[in-house]
Amino acid sequence: MNENELEQLKEQEGHWVAVSDLMAGLMMVFMLVAVVFMINVETERNKIRDVAILYDTLRTQLYEDLQREFAPDMERWGAELDKDLAFRFNNSEVLFDQGDAVLKREFEAILADFFPRYIRIITQEQYRDDILEVRIEGHTSSAWSGAASDDDSYIRNMNLSQQRTRSTLAYVLGLPPVQADKNWLKSHLTANGLSSAKVIRNEQGTENPDRSRRVEFRVRTDAESRIATILDQIAP
Repeated sequence: MNENELEQLKEQEGHWVAVSDLMAGLMMVFMLVAVVFMINVETERNKIRDVAILYDTLRTQLYEDLQREFAPDMERWGAELDKDLAFRFNNSEVLFDQGDAVLKREFEAILADFFPRYIRIITQEQYRDDILEVRIEGHTSSAWSGAASDDDSYIRNMNLSQQRTRSTLAYVLGLPPVQADKNWLKSHLTANGLSSAKVIRNEQGTENPDRSRRVEFRVRTDAESRIATILDQIAP
């Protein structure tokens, strides 16, 4: 091998050494980026876990406070409290007349007793800043006398359930004991008519019309929005 060939061979070896060094450097950069990304993902995952734990604890504490306050009254009101923080009034005989959206006097008396105590609990310092919404939900059975079709029944019941929730909201918002919290209520209290979308069923799976006709007060926390914000931060 002559001198020129040796020189060319050295140049080629130097070239491949430089390329391999470059590739090794790039691999190190990619590995570093991957490690940083994994650390960030793990950090955000821990944040989501912490938020979930925080709000599960909050929900449990709020449920216990409500249960403690209203346990002596729920049977005579025809009410029940679920662990998902839905306070349900399902004695349809005392709520509204059939097809009517005007509150019965019995239901007005129940609300006048219930609502100020309910608001006093959920607006305590440990809860009020974490509550996103207090929903008044109106529910009906799927039946409507004289309806032309199932769709017609659903629409008519939708209108009725919306009117009933608005009547309920207007009444509780005007109660004298809650006037100090009116600004908070106006930004958190909503009326939601759901027609027969969530009927109550018996163990056999058939609809229970009486229990389906109900009014619920449901607390929603802002856990979902906080978790969504964290997920947006780690989205590519």
